[in-house]
Amino acid sequence: MSIQEFALQESVRGDCYRLLAACFYYPRKEVYTKENFFNNLAGALKRVYPPATVFSENMGEAFSLYSDEELLVDFSRLFVGPYELKAPPYGSVYLDKGRKVMGDSTIEVMEMYREAGLAISDDFKELPDHIAAELEFMYYLIFKEIEAIEKSEMDRALYFVGMQRQFTDKFLRRWVGPFCEKIKEGTDNAFYRAVAGCVSTFVRNSSIPDDI
Repeated sequence: MSIQEFALQESVRGDCYRLLAACFYYPRKEVYTKENFFNNLAGALKRVYPPATVFSENMGEAFSLYSDEELLVDFSRLFVGPYELKAPPYGSVYLDKGRKVMGDSTIEVMEMYREAGLAISDDFKELPDHIAAELEFMYYLIFKEIEAIEKSEMDRALYFVGMQRQFTDKFLRRWVGPFCEKIKEGTDNAFYRAVAGCVSTFVRNSSIPDDI
């Protein structure tokens, strides 16, 4: 594989994280349909980690079965409230003692964001270790890796690959499984159950490069 082909493959891997992150924002059928979301996700997963593709196909099929209101009700029950969340979307709930938000692991996640040159946007109203933020951080790290490759800065590219491995091993992969199980336990909604299967399968099993 040439370096150009490798960079393209990495770009697709980044797209998987970016698209999966979008599943944890307020659902809007018009947006998903207009952007051909599920076909794009299935195509990306097929190139990066094919076993996750079946879940993305199930997501597309299930999404059409629900109205915006039905999706929003289940989304809120799982991830927002106002009552007890069925599937709290925050890493610290699963990684820190006492199942609390803004725990020690949250502070460590923020440190990794800063180390990578990021700050939490004022427009982002969630906590730093929200599942969408962590998935988008992986997309950002892959983007920076590709940017370095295109400049022939291979040591810098390997630095961002190392950050991907450190972040997934210490944080994201440790809690995504229990979180996705909470989704499955907390709803009969076929769409969100498929989202849980897709995210868990992809994050826990997709490969991070050993070398460039």
